Order: sequence, then C-alpha cells, then structure tokens
Amino acid sequence: MVASVESGVESTGAAIHVRMLGPMAISRGGAPLALPPSRKLRALVAYLALAPHAVNRAHLCELLWDVPNDPRGELRWCLSKARGLLDEPDRRRVETVQDTVRLDLGDCRVDVLEIGAAMQQGIDKAGLERLRSLSAMFVGDFLEGLEIGRSPFFNSWLTAQRRRLRACHAAVLAHLAANLPAGSQDGFACLDKWLQLAPFDPEAHELMLDALAFRGQWREGEEHLAAAVRAFESEGLDWRPLREAWRDVRARRASRAHEPAQASAAPTARAAEHAPERGGRASIAVMPFLDRSAQAGVRGGVADGLAFDIIARLAKLRSLFVIAQGTVFALDQRSVGPEEAGRTLNVDYVVSGSLRRQDQRIAVDVQLVESRTARIVWTDVFDHKLDDAFLALDEIGNRIVASIDIEIEAAERNRAILMPPNSLDAWQAHHRGLWHMYRFNRSDNEQARHFFEMAVRLDPTFSRAYAGLSFTHWQSAFQRWEDQGPAIDLAYETAGQSLIADDRDPAAHWAMGRALWLRGHQEQSLSELRSAVDLSPNFALGHYTLGFVDCQLGDAQAAIDASDYSRHLSPFDPLLFGMLAVRALALVRLGRIEEAAGWAIKAAARPNAHVHILAIAACCLAMAGRTEEALGFLPAIRKAAPSYRVDDFLGAFRLDADTQALFRESARRIGIG
Repeated sequence: MVASVESGVESTGAAIHVRMLGPMAISRGGAPLALPPSRKLRALVAYLALAPHAVNRAHLCELLWDVPNDPRGELRWCLSKARGLLDEPDRRRVETVQDTVRLDLGDCRVDVLEIGAAMQQGIDKAGLERLRSLSAMFVGDFLEGLEIGRSPFFNSWLTAQRRRLRACHAAVLAHLAANLPAGSQDGFACLDKWLQLAPFDPEAHELMLDALAFRGQWREGEEHLAAAVRAFESEGLDWRPLREAWRDVRARRASRAHEPAQASAAPTARAAEHAPERGGRASIAVMPFLDRSAQAGVRGGVADGLAFDIIARLAKLRSLFVIAQGTVFALDQRSVGPEEAGRTLNVDYVVSGSLRRQDQRIAVDVQLVESRTARIVWTDVFDHKLDDAFLALDEIGNRIVASIDIEIEAAERNRAILMPPNSLDAWQAHHRGLWHMYRFNRSDNEQARHFFEMAVRLDPTFSRAYAGLSFTHWQSAFQRWEDQGPAIDLAYETAGQSLIADDRDPAAHWAMGRALWLRGHQEQSLSELRSAVDLSPNFALGHYTLGFVDCQLGDAQAAIDASDYSRHLSPFDPLLFGMLAVRALALVRLGRIEEAAGWAIKAAARPNAHVHILAIAACCLAMAGRTEEALGFLPAIRKAAPSYRVDDFLGAFRLDADTQALFRESARRIGIG
C-alpha cells in the first residue's frame, strides 16, 4: 500500500484520512466518522491497509477468529462495515477477487503509510519542517488499546508493528534533535521524548549531555550521566561509552571556550558532529526469530537455532562485525525488540524474522533494517519443503546469509560513492572501490584500484581490500588492459597479502584461487577456491569461481552445479553475468548448444557484461545456427573493443582444443574470426 505522499509533502486534500497512531480514527472530508464498536473490524482494516498484497480469506479468519461457529460469516460482516466506511459510489476501496481481499487506500491519507514512505525515501534526507511534521504524527502507540483476546497471530503482528513504528519514531526524533538549534528548548523537548521512547539509546544520551554542556549546565550533565549509568548497569549494558562521551564533551567545550562564540552554529554542522562514528566494518545484530507455530511463550526451538546459525555463518564471512549470540538473546529475553536492540547496541543493521510450519512446508520471513534510519534495506520470504527439517533450515540459512551479505555490501557501496573521497575511512574506501570494480571497464578498474590502495594504506590489516586490489590486477591481465605478465604477478602478490592479513577470510582464498588460475595452476586454484567455500559455504563468489575454472578444462557438470548454486545464493549479484556465462560455456562443452545460447543471451543482457561475455553470446548463437541474432551483438562488441577478434577471447580463457575449434568456426561466420 502506498500513502498519498509525493516528494515528502503531505497531501492535505485527501477525502479520507485514516489515523492508526493512537486509537484508530477515520475522517471523510475533515469530518470524523463514527466507527462501529467491533475491535475486529478495526483490526481488519489496519491489517489490510498495511498488507503489501491481497490477503487470502482463510488467513484473515485464522488471524482474527478463534474458530467460532462461522468465521467466514463474521469476516463478511466486517467487510461490509468496512465498505460502508471507506467505499464511495464511484470508488471501491475494499476489493474482493475470488477468495482474496485487498484494501486500496492509495488515494487516502494514512499516517503509518506516510511515515513508512518517508523512511524508505530516507529520513536522513528530510528537512527540518518535514521532520517536525512527521514527529507530530506520533500522537500515540499504533492501534492504541486494540489488543484482541484469543488472537495470538494478530497480537504478534500488532506487537511487531508497534516495535517497527517506535523505531521509526526514534529515528525521526534522532534526526530532528540533531537538526534543531543547539541547546534550544525544542531540542530539549525532542531529546526528552526520544529518551522516553528509547531509554538505552547511547546516541540520545550523548546528545543530551552535549546539549546540557552547550548551555553550561554541568551539574545537570553529571546528574544525567549518573542516572544513565545506574540504568544501564541495572540492565547489564555497557555504560562506559557514555562516560567517555561526557569526557569528550567537556574537553571539546573547554577548547571552544577560547574560540569565538558559536551559539549560532549551523544545525547541519551539529548533526554531522554527532553522526555515529563507525570504527571499521559495518556492524550487525541478528535477533532471535519468532516461531509462529510454537506455543505462546515457548522459546528455544528451531527458530532460535536458525538465528544462531545465521550469526555463526555471518561471522564466518569475516566482512561484518557480528554481535555475539549471548548479547542479542539476553536482550530478547528482556522483551527488547529488534529495532530498539539495534539502537541500544549501536549497530548499523539489525536482522529479525519469524518462521511458520504448515502442511509439510516451512516459511521464514526475514527483514534487514538500517538501525539509525529505520529504513528496510531488504525483506524476503523463504519457503521450503519440510521433508528434512535440518536440511530445510540449512538451505534457508544459506540463502538468508548470502542475501544479507550482498544487500549490505550494496548499501555500503552506494553510501560510499556519495561521500567526499578525502573523507573516506578504510571501510568506505573499500566499498567505493567495489562500486567502481563492478563496472567492468578499464577506467573504473583503475579507479577501483586507487580506492583499494587507499583502504590498505589506511588499514594494512584489511584482507578484503587486498582481495579487491588483487581482483583489479586480475581484470587487467584477463582483459589485456595492461601488460599481462606484471598484472598476473601483482594479482598473485596482493592475494598473498590478503591471506597474510586474514587467512580465515574466504575472500582472501578466492583472490588467491583466481590468481593461481591466471598463472596456469588449475589444481592449486581449485584447492584455494574450495577452501573459500569450506570456510564460508554461503560465499557465492567462491562457488561461482569454482564454476568458472571447471567450465573451461574441468568437470563441466560440476561447473553447471556451481553456477546454479551461486545464483541460488545471490540471485542479484554484480557478477551475475559471469555466473550465467559459466553455465553457457559448460553447456557448449557438453554439446548442448541451443541451451548454451539461451544462457549466454541472459549473460549478455546484464548491464555490466564485458566484451568477452558479449562474444560468448554471439558465438553460441552462431553455433546454434542463429546467425542473424549473433550478428546483432557485433555493434556492442565493436563499441567495447573496436579491434576485437576471437583470438582475444581464446587468449583470455583456457579451453580445450575441441571447444576452441567450435568458437573459431562460429566467430568466422560472424566476422570476428
């Protein structure tokens, strides 16, 4: 459902306004409507309003009715009342198609949908007045007072929505507090609300201490710190960062006492000053999953096991700072929700989810949220047959971990590219390098190398940055952008530096495996690549590169399996074109030319596919007798490399004599022989 908001500006002319923060209220043309007393009617309207798609009637009956005599009859009654409230003669908003129900409020103003849209657009981009407007919407808890007895599924959903919206409220207050004038009365009121909402959020306490110091209220600052320390101690939380922050505030204010008055400092400068600093890798907390099939209050089953498995697998990737299981489970036992936990632990990302078993299937709903903005970075549902519960959970865990890794990498790349180059730390420089690396052209490859070199200069122990640096040298050799011999040596040397920095990092073994392949050591290459996937079975690039090596001179069927598994783990990977091309080359070796052509076309359709991928598509089509389609790729090949010939392709890959002959003949037919 999409709220009637464009470019962050409220729509004030909507005929119907649905308010769900506080007790539910509906107005038409500014006049409040009398709602029927039925609590389940209100619950139904709210649930349908937030559902992203049409909902099955059976699901709605299970959600709201504890097996009464006629749940479908009660649902029909509620839907008829909802139509009376929301439908108009020329506009049906309650839509029923076959056995599903959908509520279309796209032309209405709905507070929670408007807030959700603002979060996804980026709360950090909102101006001061927009932040004030959003803050004013939080007049109470979501669906205040609407708990329904004997409806555990609805109450679980209600709890999750309340936690999500409290996190949104905290994010709005955090950005509003940082943008209001330092030490202003509005700023203090905002901080008070924030601390009431999130009493263990370190950033809120640090901003309050700074505001008190700004006004010279040192005694009040000491009292606030002492109270915060007692509260944190009582909950078993680390209070030491608060004391360190207070020392920093005092030192900073003391140094400014000798400078010109800065009472009118720009709010944006203050916001930047208090932006949470990251000491290296992005951090993540994985909260225990909710088992919707278990008896209420029962913990410790497969849901907790899945969360523990995800924590362990993410740690094996070595790319993120992962909060330990004991910490997140302890917070969960104190009924701290995922969003609040993210702010309490001061992590960048939080993973949460739920699972449900029904009719020999298991479905896991998972969500990745950016802690400080409450923006949903990624969400998905993984469904699997329950023939073997452990195998099903293992497979789902693999896919969740690979998805989290690629989504966080993409988010960090996009953030890094927007930052001034001279302000980057090692982590940010690495991700800026990745942004350029995945463009697969010579100029971007040189830019990527520059940022990876910056990253290892800033942090000589950063194994991933060395692996990225090795990849840029590998590309230079593979694409013949530079003299091949020195490029091969540099790819090998920097892969070795990656292993020295962290020999448990799968990316380090991946880089060494690729470098050894360039040197012609196929068996050693395969051994390193197997080490990468042994260290982290979720490392999609490791599986892909195993397929890359095998598709040329190794086991063609194993290459297909590796390609399929890498795409299964990471279906939107920046190297998807390579995964598809591996399958095409392996199919050529197996004599399945028509299939190969189909997969090669898919590879060439990827926006960052380089010239060798285009050549694979053109040649596979020519082998299949589809010459006109093959010729259609020539303009793109000529644009990428005007003098490109089949020898360039065969010089890059290591194919057996029979496969080389097939490519030479097909290239001759289309004029690049």
